[in-house]
Amino acid sequence: MVTGQLERSARERLLEAGLGTESITALYVPGAWDLPQAALTIADTDRYDVIIAIGCVIRGETAHFDYVAGHASDGLGRVALKVGIPIVFGVLTTDDAGQAIARADPHGANKGAEFAEAALEMLTLYESHGDDQES
Repeated sequence: MVTGQLERSARERLLEAGLGTESITALYVPGAWDLPQAALTIADTDRYDVIIAIGCVIRGETAHFDYVAGHASDGLGRVALKVGIPIVFGVLTTDDAGQAIARADPHGANKGAEFAEAALEMLTLYESHGDDQES
């Protein structure tokens, strides 16, 4: 529910920015832990200009939250430094489901749209400072 809304809001913002539906691909992984490996694999195909890694990790009563959220964050950061395209960290890390729902709400925090906006900004940055231009 939360990740689906994040994805819908991100897609809507990308379409508003002028990207065609054929330019947007949604791929799904079992959980946030799997996002770094999937992002690396996808980036290595050279078929994508930017990746928005969307997920949600809700704190529970064990240390599991810390392991999963930390791995997703660190892993995606490492992938971003390794590959030649922007990787947007679109993973909500919340204390409870209510916070996650509020942050995904398109009439509330609308984090999905924010993730898409970050992707558009980073894509513009990469395009304006590409290999064929001086820094």
